[in-house]
Amino acid sequence: MAVEHEPMEQVRKSFRLSWYRSPIEPPRLKELTRRSDLRGAFQSCGHLALLVITAAATWIFFAQRLWVGFALGLFAHGTVYSFLAGLATHELAHGTVFSTKWLNGLFVRFYSLISWFNFHDYRMSHTYHHLYTLHPRGDREVVLPTNPSLDLLFLLQLFTLNLVGTRSEPYSFPLVQNIGATVKLAFTGRYSKEWLEAVYADQPDAHRKSIRWARLILLFHLALIAASIVFRLWPLPLLVAFAPFIANWLRYFVGVPMHTGLRTNVTDFRLCVRSITLDPFTQFLYWRMNWHTEHHMFAAVPCYNLRNLYRAVAADLPKPRTLLGAWREMRQIWKKQQTEPGYQFETPLPGRKAEGGKKQDTLESSLGDLAPKDLG
Repeated sequence: MAVEHEPMEQVRKSFRLSWYRSPIEPPRLKELTRRSDLRGAFQSCGHLALLVITAAATWIFFAQRLWVGFALGLFAHGTVYSFLAGLATHELAHGTVFSTKWLNGLFVRFYSLISWFNFHDYRMSHTYHHLYTLHPRGDREVVLPTNPSLDLLFLLQLFTLNLVGTRSEPYSFPLVQNIGATVKLAFTGRYSKEWLEAVYADQPDAHRKSIRWARLILLFHLALIAASIVFRLWPLPLLVAFAPFIANWLRYFVGVPMHTGLRTNVTDFRLCVRSITLDPFTQFLYWRMNWHTEHHMFAAVPCYNLRNLYRAVAADLPKPRTLLGAWREMRQIWKKQQTEPGYQFETPLPGRKAEGGKKQDTLESSLGDLAPKDLG
């Protein structure tokens, strides 16, 4: 039986949370929130350059009929491409990457278009996720508990073509569900997820934008596939239209730890968000979202400043987990939740106890330019 949820219009009016944020001097925070076109270009164009390099190598291997090289090139290309939808587009949707606003808009549209990603839906959903992180009344973008799956058939998809994913795991990017959802929205105006129906229920203008974007995505990829057939550019669909669903393994392994296994219904990001340490290359692909507690705490800080933000408030934060340590922790929590369904992990906090109720500073609580204008 379907669960009836409170209308989101009512949630926005009546549900207010006072989040704990680690102390930081206002001048230092202002400095950290400063955006840079140069650093934004390095991140955005650097990711694009990696896509071009891996695509070119894959195409050359195909032309030379070097099939092992072609497979390895496609694997590398898919690995890099996997970080566009919901990751590159995430930071660009916040509007914090470039200081020039239209550049954020340009890149979020470009990366969304080539990765089957509806950034209108994401901005709508993700605004609630930041305002009400892991409070199911206002945030159903992430719903816990969830299984950090290492099922063999699922892993096989992650290292090849992520066709259908797994129902118990929301962090992968399966082909059937995502293309199916785009087609459904483009032709019927309906969503495949209850959550998206809910956030658009009182937002008809924003809903129309979402539908138009879904139609544009579909038109773009169909035109690309048609052109590849007409001009006999056989690798092109694999390098663009289907690339978001190939080799999702690294995206999955670094994305799952963000919230999995942590507390719900608390107003301390240190308890419901997890930061992890990564090598520099993976951190670049991930747009520094491994500093995820810091991102939730001060969402207006650009991704390239998050490590410095961590250093500024480190004494008040849990020590970041390693990737392996985070996975070990999540698996242990999931195992315990199978015998104790109500169990929630308590992240050890340093020093003093968190104090809520502090008046929220505008800069501290800013989400950048994430919230759609329709939400007011």
